[in-house]
Amino acid sequence: MTLSSSEARVRKVPRKPRPAPGSRRFSPLRLVGSAIVWVFTAGNVLVLYWLLTAAFKTPVEIFTKPFALPYQWFHLGKPFRNFVYAWNNAGFGDAVLTTVVLVGLATVATVAVSAPCAYALTRLGVRGSGPMTNAVAIGMGVPFQTVIIPLFVVLSRIHLDNEYGLFVLYVALSIPFTVFLLTGFFRSLPDELEEAAALDGASPMRTFFSVMLPLARGGLITALTLNAIGLWNETLLAIVFLKDQAHFTLSRALFTFYGAASYQSEYGGLIAGVAIVVLPMLVLYLVLARRIISGLTLGAGK
Repeated sequence: MTLSSSEARVRKVPRKPRPAPGSRRFSPLRLVGSAIVWVFTAGNVLVLYWLLTAAFKTPVEIFTKPFALPYQWFHLGKPFRNFVYAWNNAGFGDAVLTTVVLVGLATVATVAVSAPCAYALTRLGVRGSGPMTNAVAIGMGVPFQTVIIPLFVVLSRIHLDNEYGLFVLYVALSIPFTVFLLTGFFRSLPDELEEAAALDGASPMRTFFSVMLPLARGGLITALTLNAIGLWNETLLAIVFLKDQAHFTLSRALFTFYGAASYQSEYGGLIAGVAIVVLPMLVLYLVLARRIISGLTLGAGK
């Protein structure tokens, strides 16, 4: 029995065995990348450990036993002395309220403005939406340090060199990143939902609020969280625009506290102040880390 030429070619070319599930080829580049990631992670964990332990130590312990546990403060029965000192002398009581209100309102306002903008650029077929999206993305590449002097001159002339002007700046400087982030989420949503809503007689505005916005909840939570973390840690604008100590943010109060604590050699209280500023956002990120990472991956993948 003879085989045709096509059958012979099929017989001559053996099929490659499929790799077993979970098996991967050895890659030196992947090994180097994994090693860099683990070293970077270990360094950050070490810094966090040092911060948490140093916040309970005396200045002598901080410099003589930087990585040892704070035995002396616990032995004396005053483990939270540094935190009490930082809270009372840095004015963190008023600063916490100012920061929570300012960051909360700015974050919500940023997402409230950016979500309709991102939806219009990606779903409504607006003419020139592509160039406008690129223009918004370019706004992320402009460092605000280069425009801080003109901003201060303009806002001081209209008497907004205070927490109200800082709120406006927070929203304006956060919009480009938020719009760019949310465009990926709205672009990933299926078109059939909009078509079904249009057939039911829903207007574009009602479709956005009733259909598309709930489906983009993951993107909205990611945008809210990332903006809250970034604005909570912002320092330069607060230093330039906030003059009244009663309205200092946490980062601004910590910057002022740094000079006094360093002069009095209260390094334990200073590090405790840093911990008070850092830990709330660290806890927030740890709680929402899975949602943030999945949200960023979805936005980038689409």
